[in-house]
Amino acid sequence: MIDKLIEKIQKTGAPIVVGLDPMMKFVPEHIKKTAFAQKGETLEGAAEAVWLFNKEIIDKTYDLIPAVKPQIAMYEQFGIPGLCAFKRTLEYCKEKGLVVIGDVKRGDIGSTSAAYAAAHLGKVQVGSSLCAAFDEDFATVNPYLGSDGVQPFIDVCREQQKGIFVLVKTSNPSSGEFQDRMVSTGTAAGNAGGITFSEQALYELVGMKVEEWGAQLMGRKGYSSVGAVVGATYPEQGKVLRKVMPHAFILVPGYGAQGASGKDLVHFFDENRLGAIVNSSRGIIAAYQSEKYSSFGAEHFADASRQAVLDMIADIHQAFAEAGR
Repeated sequence: MIDKLIEKIQKTGAPIVVGLDPMMKFVPEHIKKTAFAQKGETLEGAAEAVWLFNKEIIDKTYDLIPAVKPQIAMYEQFGIPGLCAFKRTLEYCKEKGLVVIGDVKRGDIGSTSAAYAAAHLGKVQVGSSLCAAFDEDFATVNPYLGSDGVQPFIDVCREQQKGIFVLVKTSNPSSGEFQDRMVSTGTAAGNAGGITFSEQALYELVGMKVEEWGAQLMGRKGYSSVGAVVGATYPEQGKVLRKVMPHAFILVPGYGAQGASGKDLVHFFDENRLGAIVNSSRGIIAAYQSEKYSSFGAEHFADASRQAVLDMIADIHQAFAEAGR
């Protein structure tokens, strides 16, 4: 699956992913009016509004981008109708030829982790049939429970030609409460005996495990289908992790609305402008609400999203050029 994502990035020249994270405050009034007229001011009405909102954005951007990343919580808040809108969005994105990264942040152990993996990346046995539930191409995975929580996803990825992005250094302000903690590790000092101790940040140790796990799913283009999530808001840590995980493709959140720009991203990529894909969610889907794109107006919100995508691509390529890449 990582090879397919790389091919899409090379074809579009856009190492970006649009985060389809709809909230009702992002949905223009005319969309809500249409949806509520059909379904009422109900969970079903909210889900319909989300679907109509997503569809317009997809229609205006699919030819520019390689991938989308729907965040499942934004759909779960509307219950079963919201999950139906999530599934409908996934299917429509695939019809448009987009790679779908399910931002689900799952992680457990044993049969529970295997069930999460089957739900989002694999298939489940129903009588004599094998049925796919959500069927994303990639899913985000929380590694806090260790290898027991990650290996079931890797196993399904191998069977179904899918991939995962493991949370390593996230973009949120409080991520350092745990991820930046220094951890002492000991190694044998050779024939002289004794143990040599060193300290590494927890995110580095997780990155080392990602590189180790990734050896099971190496693609043809030098990257593994076991990737990592590393926030653009921490460029110095990104430099470190790019070295720690030379074969891991990095999903980079934090661009735009969270404060990062193109110049913060260069070190996440290799010399061929590969190795990373940058996410922007509300900076694109709610672009029409920002001063920069306000001239489009709510009626043309998806045109504002398209322009935000074009501007993001230009910003990243300018950063590459300034860095001599």
